Parts: sequence; structure tokens; C-alpha cells
Amino acid sequence: MSGALQGVFVLDFTAMIAGPYCTRLLADLGADVVKVEPPHGDHMRLRSPLREGRSAYFGGLNCGKRSLAVDLGRPDGRRVVAALAERADVIVENFRPGVMKRLGLDYDAVSARNPGVVYCSISGFGQSGPDADRPAYAPIVHAACGYDLANLSYQEGLERPLKTGLFVADVLAGALAFGAIGAALARRARTGEGEYVDLSLMDAMFGLMAYECAEAQFPGGPRRPLYRPVRARDGFVILAPVSRANFEAMARAAGHPEWLDDPRFRDVPARERHWDELMDLLDEWAGARSAAECEAIMTAGGVPCSRYYSVREAMQGAYARGRGSFAPARDAAGEFRVAETPFKTRRARTGVRPWVAPLGAHGAEVLVERLAMGGEEIARLFRQGILVKEKEAST
Repeated sequence: MSGALQGVFVLDFTAMIAGPYCTRLLADLGADVVKVEPPHGDHMRLRSPLREGRSAYFGGLNCGKRSLAVDLGRPDGRRVVAALAERADVIVENFRPGVMKRLGLDYDAVSARNPGVVYCSISGFGQSGPDADRPAYAPIVHAACGYDLANLSYQEGLERPLKTGLFVADVLAGALAFGAIGAALARRARTGEGEYVDLSLMDAMFGLMAYECAEAQFPGGPRRPLYRPVRARDGFVILAPVSRANFEAMARAAGHPEWLDDPRFRDVPARERHWDELMDLLDEWAGARSAAECEAIMTAGGVPCSRYYSVREAMQGAYARGRGSFAPARDAAGEFRVAETPFKTRRARTGVRPWVAPLGAHGAEVLVERLAMGGEEIARLFRQGILVKEKEAST
């Protein structure tokens, strides 16, 4: 099977996480994604964990893409990339607002020559508005949108917002950009018209916090109960007795049918008022068992439940193996596993393209295929350092 985006040509001007995750998904669906990098490469190429100087982190976000390393600070570099932009179906960039305009590669300039292009700009605070020019990474956006303080409000005994190690805003924005590009391509198929997508990490995070945004407008009511970790003998489990059926199944699985007649737990409002007492009872039940036993008992009883796994354990677990959640990829340092496309389709191929391009490895190939550029001209661009391949970049 071919991918749903087979034949779609994507110019990828992104770095870090949000943009590369978006274009990785486009590549997984069969698009020809050409990653346009500066002569020194996307700095994520040097982010740990490294093996023989190769970043598995970079590889997971950029496998399946071709690499074109070009100096956009020089007129000939901009000329080459502008010619590619005229032929692109999709362009994705996550520079600060204004950078692409200075390069002559903004949507207005490109669409004047390529009206069918779907052009997506990903930024922290959007392309317009009072904060558009602010530099931003995911941790900045987590603080600015209220996410960090909302998360702090759910913790007990903490006075300082939690450290940021998981870049939620980046991955969420990349996934939403992928969806918006798909919608724009579907519209183009109907109308022939291109589209400009302006996606901000801030707006993505506001959408994530549906409950918190509602509560901010109408404060003062009872807060929703929190699903806190339940302590087992050797670790923790989490249970989510959301509905009446869930609660009844949990009480029976725990061997405590008397909870069903307890007035504290008679209905949802009563359980919410006595939530901490219910959690304490679950701590007592779980404390005599291993986390694995708790999970097995509750799962067998039809209760939403999981023990807490490390990432390593989850990657090696039955779910990931059975579902095919990870796929092998290869770079110059050897094989490693990357997260698979997070959805599967029946009639079109989805999946990781299992290679990570060395910096600039496809420059000549792309210019011949897309621009029919002659070998002498390509050789000149390499001699003058306008185009770069990995060996030259490292010297």
C-alpha cells in the first residue's frame, strides 16, 4: 500500500520538537519531506542521548525525511530554496515571526508564485497579537498559559511549580499542525486553493485545559476529584472509578461489597465529598499486595486501573509489543527504536520510514529531482559552501 500523502512534497524549515514532530507524521504517511537545515545542522542533532555522536532524540523526530543543508544567509541559497518553495505542496516553519519574511520565503511571497501551497507557521504566541515577537519554547508557554500553576494547584505540599521535563506544548502543537495541514490539503483537493495555517503553542495549551478554562470563568464550586496514586506494597497503582458501574466493579474486585451500601459512597456526589476517605480505603487494600497483583485483580474485575511503569518498562511491555508501538530506525551509529505513528489505517500505509538522514545527504538528489538542476551548478554550490554535506559541515 502507498501512504495517504504519497506524492505530496513538503519543505520542512523546522527545528526543536513541535515542527519536526508534525513533519515526521507527514513523512509517516508517505509525504516526501525535505528538511531544510542550516550548514551546521539542526542543533537537535547534538542533543543527548548520543551514540557515536548521533542523537536518538533527533532521530525519533526526524526519521524518514531527506536533508538539504543550505546557507539561507546567501543569495544563491535563498534562490535555490525559493525555487523549491514554488514546487512545494506543503511548507512548515517554526521560526520566530518575521524571519521567513526577511528571507523572502513567507506565505505571501511564496503563494504569489505557488497559490496552491499549504503553508503552516508554528510559533509560541502566534503570528499576530501583542506577544507575537516574544521568543518561546514549551516551558515558557507552559508558564504563560496557566498550565504550570494549574498543575501546581492539584499537588499537595508544594509551593513552587513543578520542573518541566516533558514538553507537552510542543508535541500537542505538532499534532494539531499535522491535523490542520491535512484539513487544508483536503480543502485544496476540493477547491484548488492553498491555505495559510497560523498555529500557536499557547492556543494549543488552552485547548488542552478545557476544565481549567471553564473553572477560571466560574470559580467557587466543588472541584473535581483527583485520581491520586494508590500505594501498593512495592509501588503505586491508579484507579479511576468514574461511573457507578466502575465503583461497583471496584468494590467487588477489592472484596469489599459493603462499600456499595456505605452512605459515603452511595452516588457520585457522595463519593466526591468523601473522595479522600475512599482513596484511604484503597491504600489499605493495596498496601498488602504488589502493584502487579493490584493491577491484575482490578483489570480482571473490569476496573480502569494501571500500575505506574517506567518508560523503559512500558516500551518493553506487552502492550507496546502487541500493538507495535515502536519501530526500528537506523542512523550512522546503528539501530534504535522510535515511537510508531500513533494511529493505524486500513487502506493506506502508515508507519515509520526507518532511516535518519545525515546532514545534507540529499541536497544534490533533491535539486536534480525537483529543479532539474545540472551537475556543474550543484558542484559550484557545494564548492562555495552554499550547499553542505555532513563531512564538510564537521570540519
